Amino acid sequence: MASATELKKHVISKNADGFFSDVHKIFLFIIKFFREAVAPPYEFRELVNQCYQVGYKSLFIISVTSFITGIVFTAHSRPELEDFGAASWLPSISGVAIMKALAPLITALICAGKSGSHIGAELGSMKVTEQIDAMEVSAVNPFKFLVVTRVLATTFMIPLLMLYSSLIGLIGSYTDVFTEDQSSFPVFIHNAFARIGYAEAISSILRSVVFGFTIGIVGCYKGLTTTNGTEGVGKAANSAVVTSMLLIFLEEMVIVKLFVPLYVQR
Repeated sequence: MASATELKKHVISKNADGFFSDVHKIFLFIIKFFREAVAPPYEFRELVNQCYQVGYKSLFIISVTSFITGIVFTAHSRPELEDFGAASWLPSISGVAIMKALAPLITALICAGKSGSHIGAELGSMKVTEQIDAMEVSAVNPFKFLVVTRVLATTFMIPLLMLYSSLIGLIGSYTDVFTEDQSSFPVFIHNAFARIGYAEAISSILRSVVFGFTIGIVGCYKGLTTTNGTEGVGKAANSAVVTSMLLIFLEEMVIVKLFVPLYVQR
């Protein structure tokens, strides 16, 4: 048990004080991001490079997982709908589920594991090898060059990847429908989008923007606060993934609760 002298060193407890200290540091980190993002000069070339790293290099794994998810979701939904004589609703249900729920989450979680861990490990490695200090000596603003470009890249590219994931997921769903019902693709797409309105589309895009910003901020923060050499780099990459995924699920819950009244009123 901690002594009374040890307890007096902390406002609440060691862990609680550390948690609120991290929240305060991340809040200041986000404020610094917005201040550096709007101030010139702008690192357009590095931003394009990071968009390529986040977007293009994630296409293959998102294509595979989205296609399989579309097939599996449709195959699991079919028996339940057939029991109620509502198999014709399968395209509509698949479209709503993929666009509203599955595509944003699948895209965000994959990018958190791939891009978030890469950013954390890359910046952590640069931090422990003192490359970031060398950039400052060379009159390069490391925060603007490393952090702003990576956060903007994840914020821009993940909504685009989400729309791509939705399309591939619908193709996977249609593949399962075609093997059972021989339905035409135009009819399937028409029925799939029949129940998707502006509120659902805006909600999905907004969530993807928030998820992308979260992945970029967490990855950069974990990377720049890396300590303890190569061991710390691994911990930074792992912590970036775990923290990003936890925040994504919390943000998903909050945003869905905010948009549910819009769905009901439509």
